[in-house]
Amino acid sequence: MAERTIHKGSCHCGALAYEVESDLSQVIECNCTHCYSKGLWLTFVKPDAFRLTAGQGVATEYLFNRHAIRHMVCPACGVEPYGRGIAPNGEESIAVNIRTLTDIEPFSVRPTMEFDGRNKL
Repeated sequence: MAERTIHKGSCHCGALAYEVESDLSQVIECNCTHCYSKGLWLTFVKPDAFRLTAGQGVATEYLFNRHAIRHMVCPACGVEPYGRGIAPNGEESIAVNIRTLTDIEPFSVRPTMEFDGRNKL
């Protein structure tokens, strides 16, 4: 098992910044219309592993389909660094767009799982 590390991330302009504790061992590439069109690669963490460090109250919330995930989007640059929702087990979850991590080499982490959201949603 990989070691959990605190990673830093932000939207493009930096108005929304965060820290997340994750080992990045499970990164999901979903093909639903939302994730696919935005190129999101997601890792899911519990709320206590995520901390917003800049932009509290700044993000615009985007909901679609069943409104199960509150996609948080920077109103200035349009980037979606994270979302909040309920996992299948009923617990709160944060979906972190690992493409917004600022402390790793962008292509050093690849999706480890494909999710067919287009046909399951």
